[in-house]
Amino acid sequence: MTQLFDPFVNNSLARHLEDTRYARRVSVGGLPPSANEQTVAIFFNQAMAAIGGNTAGPGDAVVDVDMNHDRGFALVEMRLTEEASNAMALDGILFEGVPLKIRRPPGYNPSEAAALGPSMPSRCLNLAAVGLTPGSAEGLKGPDRICVSGLPKYLTEAQVRELLESFGPLRGFDLVKDWGTGDSMGHAYCVYQNSSVTDIACASLNGMRLHDNTLTVGRAKQRASQHQPEVETILLGLMAEQQAQLQQVMFGLVPTPTKVVCLLQVLTADELKHDKDYEEIMEHMRLEACRYGNLVKVVIPRPDSSGQLVAGVGKVFFEYADIDSAIKAKTAFREWKFDGNPVFSVYYPEIKFANLEFDG
Repeated sequence: MTQLFDPFVNNSLARHLEDTRYARRVSVGGLPPSANEQTVAIFFNQAMAAIGGNTAGPGDAVVDVDMNHDRGFALVEMRLTEEASNAMALDGILFEGVPLKIRRPPGYNPSEAAALGPSMPSRCLNLAAVGLTPGSAEGLKGPDRICVSGLPKYLTEAQVRELLESFGPLRGFDLVKDWGTGDSMGHAYCVYQNSSVTDIACASLNGMRLHDNTLTVGRAKQRASQHQPEVETILLGLMAEQQAQLQQVMFGLVPTPTKVVCLLQVLTADELKHDKDYEEIMEHMRLEACRYGNLVKVVIPRPDSSGQLVAGVGKVFFEYADIDSAIKAKTAFREWKFDGNPVFSVYYPEIKFANLEFDG
């Protein structure tokens, strides 16, 4: 711990500072490995001065920084609770090119803190001075905010985000973590860029089994099972298929990038039966996939000559020469649609692909 502000105070003031520390701190996540106590303090002092967030008069706003270097987290202590509240407006600010997550720390008691000073940032802050816009921290607020609980704690932030982005790009996302360890707490919040997919995502994910866990998903201000009756009716036909596809994403295949990308359930056996149709589909897939990198091979399993289904029918496999091309392709596939339905893609094990094992 690095003490950055050590005023001469009497015992009464010292006790007051200790008692109010919980309300004068903000939790800062997402710090890069190069960060240390001094650089974090200097950064926040400059940012607070730039936005006009200092309310205790001249001097630096930061009193102390307590860092967990391994986890990229810090507790930043301000002089006043009002300054800590103003610092909350810096959520999303770039530190060495990395956006920071600024939250209230564990142990923060809103009702008690309210007696110590304002709990919301001042509306007069000049956020534009640090490249932020008013409301930029609002990405995870509003009626379309989704709460996802029951997540297996071993899932990484990237895996949870990929699961949620199966329904569309996100405007905001936060996987709640234990500050001390950096481990997932098993729940997350997100907001979709397109609010029309909110209820579809909730209905499809709610009740979904992930190994020994069952997800509880719903709008953050509603019980997870509450959906409008008309929405429930529309979604009934979608849920089974989407849950099956999403579980394939989470279980059967590889969460880390490989050179092989697999599209799930994009074609039917009937579409693949006739040679001419099959060749046209193959050529279309090849031409599209070439746009994203050095494509080595396209494999589209089809029924055999007797019409019997074989492993992998309905899937399309793309093998690229390098990982970067595969990552670029998989990202682009999120925008693909077949018959108006979104495409679900996963990384596929290279060994299974080489052995022509398409049943993963």
